[in-house]
Amino acid sequence: MKKIGVWLDSKQAYIVQVTDNDDTLKTITSDIEFFNRTSTGGSRVKWGGTQDINHERKYLEKEKKQFKKYFKTIADAVSNVDELALFGPADINEKFKKELSENYKSIADKVTTVQKADSMTENETRALIRNFFRHR
Repeated sequence: MKKIGVWLDSKQAYIVQVTDNDDTLKTITSDIEFFNRTSTGGSRVKWGGTQDINHERKYLEKEKKQFKKYFKTIADAVSNVDELALFGPADINEKFKKELSENYKSIADKVTTVQKADSMTENETRALIRNFFRHR
């Protein structure tokens, strides 16, 4: 039985496969560019409105595509799983679960839990996932 736990945030994902005696860790980086909005549109009074809207819309569309690519890479890495646990800060684990439900139904059916977990080192992540499966 293939048990995998994934801890992910917007920068990277740790994929831990747990066996009876050991575990293996694989790291996937997201390559997502983070948008830092700067006010380059000039004065609102002078122009009658902000000029940043088009740039922001293009950026958000680009970010959405980057997240899809990141999620696909993770889904490919866990494609033949029997039991999958998702961990992560904020709501990225929920977004990944939603992506699985919409586009990777066979993997989504294997998700046993989606839990919040703050940022951790690789060893802390391994311990969290090992303990999760040990106590199931």
